[in-house]
Amino acid sequence: MTNFTVRQGCRYRATLTLGMLESLASNTMIASKLEEAGFAEVSVEGQGSVRHATALWPNGDTSAAMPKQVTSVEEIGAA
Repeated sequence: MTNFTVRQGCRYRATLTLGMLESLASNTMIASKLEEAGFAEVSVEGQGSVRHATALWPNGDTSAAMPKQVTSVEEIGAA
């Protein structure tokens, strides 16, 4: 898995590519998982196996391994 660092006060946009069973999850469910991971102001769009999420990282700078479902992520600016 690739490590990625999120920085406090920055917004991120990610593309999620989900497996067959995961693709049945609602956008609300995916957003709640991102919130459980510490993100705020989460928005998830799309359907089926490809979703696009934007979120704010309000916590301190943190590095962690990205889940395999995150196929791309980019910082889109400070809050």
